[in-house]
Amino acid sequence: MQTLSEARLGSARMSDTAWSVERRKILDWLVMETREERFIDNIFVDLCRRLSEAGLPVARATLHFRIHHPQWIGARILWRKGLSEAEIDTYEYGVEDSTQYLNSPLHEFNEGADEVRRHLDDPTADGPDYPLYDELRAEGLTDYMIWPLYHTLGKRHAITFASDRPGGFDADDTAFLSDILPALALVSEIRLKNRMARTLLETYVGPHASEQILAGATTRGSGVTVGAAILICDLRDFTRLSDLWPRDDVIELLNDYFDAMSEPIERHGGEILKFMGDGLLAIFPLADPCACSQLLAAIDEAQAALSRLNEANLKKGHDPLGYGIGVHVGDVMYGNIGSRKRLDFTVIGPAVNIASRLESLTKELKRPVLLSRAFVERAGCAGELESLGSYALRGLDEPVDVFAFSNGK
Repeated sequence: MQTLSEARLGSARMSDTAWSVERRKILDWLVMETREERFIDNIFVDLCRRLSEAGLPVARATLHFRIHHPQWIGARILWRKGLSEAEIDTYEYGVEDSTQYLNSPLHEFNEGADEVRRHLDDPTADGPDYPLYDELRAEGLTDYMIWPLYHTLGKRHAITFASDRPGGFDADDTAFLSDILPALALVSEIRLKNRMARTLLETYVGPHASEQILAGATTRGSGVTVGAAILICDLRDFTRLSDLWPRDDVIELLNDYFDAMSEPIERHGGEILKFMGDGLLAIFPLADPCACSQLLAAIDEAQAALSRLNEANLKKGHDPLGYGIGVHVGDVMYGNIGSRKRLDFTVIGPAVNIASRLESLTKELKRPVLLSRAFVERAGCAGELESLGSYALRGLDEPVDVFAFSNGK
């Protein structure tokens, strides 16, 4: 049976027919048979493999996307011949000012070029000889090009192809690759928007709540009852600080404070459901048998981080930050609360109220962390804590036995 490569070396008519068939197969697959694949990197790897099998001398290819993420400005998906999975790299804000980026063909492309191309095996080729080109030559590549990948509303991303065939891509190769770009743009935009929606939800409501919402929990009153260890934290004297400090300093203070509290919580399996001004609400679901011990570990690490933050603030001439943390355990209703058109995915219930009252009690007792007997017994840590007695909490009929760390932390 004649191969595509043999057909291309045969008559022009046979070559055109073979190319037409291969184009149609790849385009049909890209548009019709990728519906069940959720991730664009998997589609991209499969596409590159199919291109190579069709006789295209593609040895390396990348997708470059600008993304909406609180930490990253963009991402690169890289495929090389022989890879069964793509390599994915993310880039933090500020990378656009780095020497590596500014001295790259991608920078030239992002400055408005419709195409950046370099025949790597031609020493007389015009244009800048970027450091990346030396790396590509070292990989045995002979040709490199960047093209735009257009999404809706003028959003412009980038795709690159590199060849390892002597002489690089010919006119038929580039025509073939150009033909698939509109379909790839459509397929990639759908996946990118799905990922963007998931990222935005994770950013604003947390990973577990975002999964619930994406799974369809979007009606008011929908939710479930879950057992959870509950942590509520609040910053002390924030109103006074916000009146005295410049706005930008106040924002920086809040961000540093939330970093100190949030990162240990998330690292130990907690989920932050909301930031409330200068406070936060987090839960550690009891479906994890170690939830209570993980909450205690998170508090220990957060207090250490806050101590370091206070040391830094003292060096700047600022007063140290005070805070209060209330901890309880119990059943909570986890779901959608709000108006008809504006919902909040959160937890409510008596257990949340008790954690909140304990946090308020820290002001009166001058102890930064207060824990209920119910939590202490569930965690099995009574011997490590100091009993402060029973206290009547607002809105509760029965007093609550209160504990604190014996070292005063």
